[in-house]
Amino acid sequence: MIENINFFSPLFLWLLLLVPLYIWFWFRNRNKRNPALTMSSLQGFGNKKSRLQRLMPVFCVLNALAITAIVIALARPQSITNQTKVLSTHGIDIVMAMDVSGSMLAKDLKPNRLEALKKVAGNFIEERVSDRFGVVVYAAEAYTKTPVTSDKTTLLRALNDIKYDQVIQDGTAIGVGLGTAVNRLRDSQAKSKVIILLTDGVNNSGLIDPMMATDIAKERGIKVYTIGIGTNGVADSPYFMSNGQIGYRPAPVVIDEDLLKEIAQTTGGKYFRATDSNKLQEIYDEINQLEKTKIDELKYVQKDELYRPFVIFALIMLSMNFVLKRTLFKGFI
Repeated sequence: MIENINFFSPLFLWLLLLVPLYIWFWFRNRNKRNPALTMSSLQGFGNKKSRLQRLMPVFCVLNALAITAIVIALARPQSITNQTKVLSTHGIDIVMAMDVSGSMLAKDLKPNRLEALKKVAGNFIEERVSDRFGVVVYAAEAYTKTPVTSDKTTLLRALNDIKYDQVIQDGTAIGVGLGTAVNRLRDSQAKSKVIILLTDGVNNSGLIDPMMATDIAKERGIKVYTIGIGTNGVADSPYFMSNGQIGYRPAPVVIDEDLLKEIAQTTGGKYFRATDSNKLQEIYDEINQLEKTKIDELKYVQKDELYRPFVIFALIMLSMNFVLKRTLFKGFI
């Protein structure tokens, strides 16, 4: 809702230039308004002005205010309110399938791959105001972190809680992660259904073949965008030391890009490679542009006339002028 003030006939505002001209003319001719008494000598009379004479400019002020108010009223000020009513929303149901294997702690994205992903994904969710989201996390196994919902507060809280905690077995089961995401959209009534599948490795575990899950997604009209995350070459990757702590050492980045490209192409999606945090943000921005949400809106403008208070104010000023001339200044003017 946007509310502002506009004038229906703004040309009348040029008449405000008459106000300073009136004030100048009034003060220039004020002595001519006072009655004159011819005397042979003024000796013995004081030359101090009476109180009423000092108050004479009040008539100039009242008239100037009245003229100003009348001019503004003639210009017809209006309060304009633009309102939008959503008639229907053709939203998109989106499930984000996120790899949470140990390799997601690699530091080629800052502070690491998982934290960078959480930040960018959170921004993406906040920008998609009319869509519903679900979150699936997977490693060697997969589970639903959040079912498809429009509750953005719950989504962002769940997203923030994602961490590598070895609750599920380590590994990369792309087929299981994709299959779980497809299952979350099984009962979706949305016209558009999308999965954003992210991984930093190759499919090395799980009982579901990635292409079988892909074929199911295609049959159900689900588009899959795939993202391979990791720099080209070598990255500081995690490993478990003998004391149970996590250490880091250089390790080659290996992503099954051919598989991710095939998944995206089969379902009508697109494959991306995120080599750093900025590139990851650019990828989500591109997906945001590719998947537009259709919203049917009714827009209407409400105008309220605001000239009445100015007319009333002008009448009050003119009435005060009239009353003062007939009472306090009677016989003086």
